[in-house]
Amino acid sequence: MTTSTPENRLRSALEALSGHSPLVHCITNTVVQQITADVLLAIGAAPAMVDHAQEAPVFAAAADALLVNTGTVAEGQVQAMPAAARAARDAGRPWVLDPVAVGSLPVRTPLAHELLTLGPAAVRGNASEIAALAGTGGGGRGVDSTDTVEAVLDAARDLSARTGAVVAVSGERDAIVSAGRTTVLTSGDALLARVIGTGCALGATCAALLGSSRDTDLTPHDAVLAAHALHGAAGTLAARGAQGVGSFAVGWLDALDTLTPADVLELVGLQEQAAPA
Repeated sequence: MTTSTPENRLRSALEALSGHSPLVHCITNTVVQQITADVLLAIGAAPAMVDHAQEAPVFAAAADALLVNTGTVAEGQVQAMPAAARAARDAGRPWVLDPVAVGSLPVRTPLAHELLTLGPAAVRGNASEIAALAGTGGGGRGVDSTDTVEAVLDAARDLSARTGAVVAVSGERDAIVSAGRTTVLTSGDALLARVIGTGCALGATCAALLGSSRDTDLTPHDAVLAAHALHGAAGTLAARGAQGVGSFAVGWLDALDTLTPADVLELVGLQEQAAPA
């Protein structure tokens, strides 16, 4: 059995990833497909980008986990996303919703709300995206958040309670929220926000950790927390030797490839918050 401390559960989730090499099916935006695949390979997972409406549900039912990212919503993806999510749910495969730029945009916003009804194991977004999904905000400035993580914690808790999903809010400090549990993670570096695809690839890493821990006693909260810790720790380490955003991007990918679970724990801070009364 996994011991009870958050640190030990995080370590166990990262160890499960290294021992499993999960196949992660990504329906993601066209801007970040390569960096997402590179990140999955760096952490020891196997990426696949299958977004044809007929093929996506077949592949989703066979993969270890699925990512649905609404960053680009071409017509074929709009059809493939709910079909794949439904197939993953019916096959017992965890899937992650990354509601990129939801709020006022007329295609992705109702699509994301439809996807919420299909049983995601986790929802990962910035504070404005989470507020928009929860019905307490109108979205951010494109893909950038105009809200703070702390300001949307109640909305994240409500969204988790309504959907049963772990809700992860990314920002200067990340918050991972599930039934009766909120974990605040301190990690990373400001340069992460200046490299394309780091957030979107985080959604894929959440899927990888969920897929690799599916047959363990770890919870989805543990898996999503571990994904955020791994990305943040890699950002902290990469920033130490970076001369700018280019060298940081390469160093971040290298760190994802080389960090051990013990390294990650040394580079992040965890704070468990008591459930609201």
